[in-house]
Amino acid sequence: MVTWATALVFAIALILPIDQAFSETDNDVKHVAGSRCPRALPNAPNGYAPASVECPIDRPVIRNANGLSRDEIEWLQNRRPLAISAMHDLLHRLNITGFDARGYIDLHLGNESNLPTIGIAVSGGGHRALLNGAGAVAALDARTESSTLPGHLGGILQAATYISGLSGGGWLLGSIFVNNFTTIPALLGDSTPGGVWDFNQSILIGPLGQPNYYRDLRDSVLSKRDAGFNVSITDPWARALSFQLINGTDGGISYTWSSLALQSTFSGGNMPMPIITALERAPNNREQLIAANATSFEFNPWEMGSFDPTTYAFAPLKYIGSNFSNGALPDDEACIGGLDNAGFVMGTSSSIFNQVLIEVNRFETTSSLLKNLTTTLAAILTNISEANLDIAIYEPNPFYGFNNGTNHNAHSSELHLVDAALDLQNLPLPPLLYPARNLDVVFAVDSSADTRTNWPNGASMVATYERYQDPRGIGNGTSFPSTPDTNTFVNLGLNARPTFFGCNSSNMTGPGPVIVYIPNAPYSYFSNVSTFELTYNASTRNAIVQNGYNVATQANGSLDTSWPACVGCAILTRSFERTETEVPDQCQKCFERYCWDGALNSTNHPSYDPKLALAPPEDKKKNAAPKVVSSCNVIALVVAVQLSVLVLSSIQVL
Repeated sequence: MVTWATALVFAIALILPIDQAFSETDNDVKHVAGSRCPRALPNAPNGYAPASVECPIDRPVIRNANGLSRDEIEWLQNRRPLAISAMHDLLHRLNITGFDARGYIDLHLGNESNLPTIGIAVSGGGHRALLNGAGAVAALDARTESSTLPGHLGGILQAATYISGLSGGGWLLGSIFVNNFTTIPALLGDSTPGGVWDFNQSILIGPLGQPNYYRDLRDSVLSKRDAGFNVSITDPWARALSFQLINGTDGGISYTWSSLALQSTFSGGNMPMPIITALERAPNNREQLIAANATSFEFNPWEMGSFDPTTYAFAPLKYIGSNFSNGALPDDEACIGGLDNAGFVMGTSSSIFNQVLIEVNRFETTSSLLKNLTTTLAAILTNISEANLDIAIYEPNPFYGFNNGTNHNAHSSELHLVDAALDLQNLPLPPLLYPARNLDVVFAVDSSADTRTNWPNGASMVATYERYQDPRGIGNGTSFPSTPDTNTFVNLGLNARPTFFGCNSSNMTGPGPVIVYIPNAPYSYFSNVSTFELTYNASTRNAIVQNGYNVATQANGSLDTSWPACVGCAILTRSFERTETEVPDQCQKCFERYCWDGALNSTNHPSYDPKLALAPPEDKKKNAAPKVVSSCNVIALVVAVQLSVLVLSSIQVL
């Protein structure tokens, strides 16, 4: 928990003159992450500031979203054989009774489209989502110790083609992939001294060995502004995230998201393709609430853009700082690189400051101190919102003058993006539902805080289902399985254990994947920490990760010995349909157990206080204590926003 001492430190920073607040100190403590794990390529031309780079022979252009990019198609030719090879071993280990998994894979190697394509989606939810998602990813990663033993699920990550994340889930992806597709144990420090994820220090204070943390943040943002680019509250936030998540004493200032495509391990197809999502806030829209049909954007290693029929376009990510017009880069315009700073992409996906204003206005307290603090914070955030600085600014707008008939942002010089969960779709499913990607199964790890006690209740699944039922056509032909209401999720226990949605494709409006829904639930630890919790000691951090591992594996199969085989059945479901293969008996039993059968129980559920699934009998009588936003969290939030404002004010943005 953020302490009063922490708040006091930052309060002092608030009242000191700028030069003193950002002055040098004699602190000799060194950041110990210097050589923790290898990283991506620091190829930004000028640190955090975008700058001119050499244009390719074929000048960059904006393309219509009428298919996958040429780069993605070429990458798939490398990835697909390696994913199938990993699947060959994975399905054999998952051990579906009476089914020769290796023989099935071998039989269909001549027509790879018959074989499954796997995706993974990791929800938002701050550090809770990062850590719970990390546990699930560790469970799916064959490199995690013991993960390929009976009862475990190691190898799904190696067999996956795509993995998406938003907000806290996007931080997870960024930390894994920018650090050269490292492992969760390495980030935790199990195999490398110290690890990268030292959350003992709040993001408000910064890492040990960075005595000039806020000066560094300010200087980075200042360099971007001085290069001629508009900045917002997301910029200092993005740089702060980089210090926490990227292995580098300078906070990974020169690492770009597009540099992932240059790593030989990625280009050779040795890892899945990471996608981070965000939402567009329409130009001149300063409302805090984001519409349910807002345009969903994705950042992949080559492009940023949207398959939604509104924007329906993609820009080359490396050059998104260039001054495109009508889909082309004029001959007299330079190619600009570096706007896709990896931290800025992660920060964009978690740019939730407009939602913070809503939450602050809802906060109730009897404390006069907290009332004054929240009033102050609301006033600050209102000013930021009115100045249009509570979002991530992409300027110039790459899609200026493009698809004028449908793109409501075509005449705006700026593109404004926010946290991808603000339309309630806290699972980054849209990129994995696009038909051309041909996903057969998606493992959806949901760390949402929907209930009063910060557990998911399926609201993100409901939001995605409703989005693709939208008669206004935002779904653009995308199909999503039928999903029950949130009360049914809770009343039937669908938010307490994994559930399969879309088991029978004949009940769907079009082709779409099976969704293996894996909700955050208390198995070995009450992992329902607040989204605004900013510090974690190693014990708490590791306990949340372990709980996520236990949920994904059903405690290594101890809660259900058939769970690994059932996961194999979910992976193969669409493949069985395409090849007209008789479904093994064990799979039929799995579907009866794990597929949502359409049953409903919409009775209002006033409270949800689950018990530990793996606790001894006497402990199972204990309920999870509600972990709501504490007063200290509110104080921390106040000073966090105040300091972001301080950074922006110091460079005369506010």
